[in-house]
Amino acid sequence: MPPYLAGRNAETRAFLELLKQDVILSNIILTGLRGVGKTVLLETWKPIAMKQKWLWVGTDLSESTSLSEETLVIRLLTDLSVVTSGLIIGQDTQPPVGFSPVVGPPQIKRLSYERLLEIYRGTPGLPSDKLKVILQVVWNSLRPHGFKGIIFAYDEAQTMSDHAEKEQYPLSLMLDVFQSIQKKEIPFMLVMVGLPTLFPKLVETRTFAERMFQIITLGRLQEKDSREAITKPITTAKCPVSISEESVRLVVKTSGGYPFFIQFICKEVFDIFLQKFNVGEPVPAVPINEIIRKLDKDFFAGRWAKATDRQRELLSIISTLENCDDEFTVQQIVAEAKTMANPFSNSHVNQMLSTLTEAGLIYKNRYGRYSFAVPLMGKFILRQDRESNL
Repeated sequence: MPPYLAGRNAETRAFLELLKQDVILSNIILTGLRGVGKTVLLETWKPIAMKQKWLWVGTDLSESTSLSEETLVIRLLTDLSVVTSGLIIGQDTQPPVGFSPVVGPPQIKRLSYERLLEIYRGTPGLPSDKLKVILQVVWNSLRPHGFKGIIFAYDEAQTMSDHAEKEQYPLSLMLDVFQSIQKKEIPFMLVMVGLPTLFPKLVETRTFAERMFQIITLGRLQEKDSREAITKPITTAKCPVSISEESVRLVVKTSGGYPFFIQFICKEVFDIFLQKFNVGEPVPAVPINEIIRKLDKDFFAGRWAKATDRQRELLSIISTLENCDDEFTVQQIVAEAKTMANPFSNSHVNQMLSTLTEAGLIYKNRYGRYSFAVPLMGKFILRQDRESNL
């Protein structure tokens, strides 16, 4: 977690407004590129929700969560049991004297994971029917305790999918179940966090998802917020070393306003500054080239390694486009590639972009345009090309 969260007040206000819902009409999709601070913002929302008497469950998702409807159900029951295991749902009273020779304490029944699984397996119907019953039982047990509801918060939600070839539809099941219980005025809210591919995937799975979610999109920070992310932690912690105005401008420019890069660069800067300070040496200038090289190795290199040689040629062409850090089209790529010895056709570009999307390097937005799924990826590719030409 960063020592100071800059520039996300509007998004938090939107979240607070949605917490006021008595009947859940809007769930949340928190989306953006990697490095914009989605997970950090989600973590700051948790204590806010709990202060408003909401319970909070959830975890990071992975492809294994949606292998089948059963694995999704197990995931939900496991998460639910964390907050329900302390709830008493019944008590076996001791029979009157004369009716039983055995005298013992009453047996308390709690909504443990084992109990939730027992109810699930004992309920007739499809997995969706069984899960709806579970959620109703949980809410009936929670309501007397004065809770507002439960927030189901799932990060990396873009990894979920249906598998028609195996007749398994876990993502559809989740959307169907939550829409159904929300219609019954059970206040269980979904907060799904993921890359920009998440919302199109949900709408493709169930068209009603378009009306089910409010989208909160995180982008890069404004310059003012970037500066605060750099300077406020220094002031608050009364740091023994400071960072010059020139260095602040350099970090803002190099990071592109992306919180992850700001934090990465600042950590490296202050590790160096404090080492010099502790031995009485003057604080040096920010070694930005060395930090960028470390960033390339730690953040970008693993993603770049997923691409084949031919895919790298395509990505190199994209990185030369003036608008590569925003959006680009197949036509722009084909036009730029005409000067190559081995150019790309429209169909070839479409096919490769689809493969690169699966690899998490590119994503397609709803307007037929593409973007890098990793911020500042274009600049990294240009650096790779320059080094290979030396």
